[in-house]
Amino acid sequence: MRFDESVARLTDGVARDGSLPHGPEGLLVTFLDGRLRPRLEATTTARAAAVLALVFPDADGEARIVLTERLSYEGHHSGEVSLPGGKAEPGDADAAATALREAAEEVGLDPVAAGVRVLGRLDEVFIPVSEFRITPIVAVAERTPTLAANPAEVARILTPPLTAFHPSADLEIVERTLSGWPLRYGGYRIEGLHVWGATGRILGQLGAILGAPGAPENPVHEGD
Repeated sequence: MRFDESVARLTDGVARDGSLPHGPEGLLVTFLDGRLRPRLEATTTARAAAVLALVFPDADGEARIVLTERLSYEGHHSGEVSLPGGKAEPGDADAAATALREAAEEVGLDPVAAGVRVLGRLDEVFIPVSEFRITPIVAVAERTPTLAANPAEVARILTPPLTAFHPSADLEIVERTLSGWPLRYGGYRIEGLHVWGATGRILGQLGAILGAPGAPENPVHEGD
C-alpha cells in the first residue's frame, strides 16, 4: 500500500474517535476448556502505558510500520513482538508523549529528523496478565527514520509492510498451553515470528481502518 494513501486513510480513520472499526475476531484469545475469554476491560489497578504505531515510507514509497522483537527473559512477554512503548511516567504530558519517549529509548527514534506527526489514537487495550492499559498512538513519519535497537530492551527491529495487517491478510491460528491454560488465538506471521495478543489486536484495528469497504474476511490456517 502506498504511503500517501495510508496517511490519507489513517488521518480520516482515527478522526472518528469513539467509532473505530474492530480488528478480526480471530485475534482474541479463547480457552479450549470452555472458560470465557480473559477479561478485556481494564481493572481499577491497571497501570497506564502507551505504544507507538509509526507508519513511514520505504525507498519505493510503500507504507511500513515499526515493530520490535523483545529480548528473551524470565517473565511475561518474553521474546514477543511489540510496538515500541511502555508505561507512563510522571513527566509525560500525555499518552503521545509516553509513546514517543519510549520509542526514542527503545529504537532511537528522532521525531524531528523523521518528520513525525501524531494523527490520533486507537482503542485502549488491556493486558490482564501484566495489568497494563495501553493507549495505541498512531503517527506517520515523512521520511524513513534512522533506527537503532536498544540492546537492553530490543532483540531486533522489524519493519513489515502495512499490507501484512489488512483485513484480507492471513491469520495464523495457534493452540498452546500457557501457564497451565489451554489457549487458542490468532496472529500474524511476520519474519518468522507470530504476532499476537495486544500487539496483534492493535495491528488488526489499524488494518481495519486501512482496509477498503467490503474487504474479504481473514482466511485462517493452523499453526503451532
